[in-house]
Amino acid sequence: MSAADDAPGARPGAVTCLPVDGVGEVTAGADLAAVLTTASGSVTLHDGDILVVTSKVVSKAEGRVQAGTREQALEQETVRTVARRGRTSIVRTRHGLVMAAAGVDASNVEAGSVVLLPLDPDASARRLREDLRRTTGRNVAVVVTDTAGRAWRTGQTDIAVGAAGLDVLHHYAGVRDSHGNELAVTEPAVADELAAAADLVKRKLDRRPAAVVRGLAALVLEPGQHGDGAVALVRDESQDMFGLGAREAVLAALHGTDPSGFGAACSAAELVEHLSSLAGGSVVRIEGEEEVTVRLTGTEREQGAASVRLQAAGFALGWRTDPDAPSAASVARFRRGTP
Repeated sequence: MSAADDAPGARPGAVTCLPVDGVGEVTAGADLAAVLTTASGSVTLHDGDILVVTSKVVSKAEGRVQAGTREQALEQETVRTVARRGRTSIVRTRHGLVMAAAGVDASNVEAGSVVLLPLDPDASARRLREDLRRTTGRNVAVVVTDTAGRAWRTGQTDIAVGAAGLDVLHHYAGVRDSHGNELAVTEPAVADELAAAADLVKRKLDRRPAAVVRGLAALVLEPGQHGDGAVALVRDESQDMFGLGAREAVLAALHGTDPSGFGAACSAAELVEHLSSLAGGSVVRIEGEEEVTVRLTGTEREQGAASVRLQAAGFALGWRTDPDAPSAASVARFRRGTP
């Protein structure tokens, strides 16, 4: 890295990612701001820089290393299992993140130990930002990252699990494009884009736990303004259309015990549409927006088989069989969201 590369205002309009080299092993209680700014290959920070740091060194500094196996740590860090294939588990963590093995990492740590994600990555980012402001006098943003896969793509990329000093989303809703079309849902995850960009120079095997992204000062908030944090990137479970894996969704619906992972209940009209396609010649009707009744046709055996299908479908769609409904096998009554 040359002095010209590190100079304020170099190549106006360009975005530069500068790796932070020379960071040794980080231990519990370490002053991370001092570690990152005094390392032999550290980058002199400028106002408007964005420091992107891996969650692993944040966790190590915060004492989030513990003895045991990845499997043992996975259980304590998991709120709900999303999908499991062999030894691979995709879970929802206490932070709301959906990740393989709950972000528990057994690499670059002593054998027999694992590193957990920070307890509150946004709070970690805020503390580091404030420490950097105090020690360097510079107003910078901080992004804490971890590696994650994507549901629709092969491979992994770094994402933001914590952030301070910038808006993690760029809202384009209501803006018109060059053809006059109004944008409705375009919302780039800026913090995730920064995490991925910085990882190009941090890389996985080079022991570079941080990088400085320069040239995006317009994104950095004023001192003391931290923004909503990376928690704003966590999709609420009621809006999550992929809260369970395909196999897990089928099994959960058939068991009918835990509605987590299915999202918010569908409308009565949508429920009727799906139940009608499953109920054959049965009569399905809406009795108010909170109740749907199915009168099953066919033999008693056919009614029993149809009832199982309808209950599983209703459960997956956020509706429950009414426990107060008539006991006749030919009638199935559903209420929205009732157990």
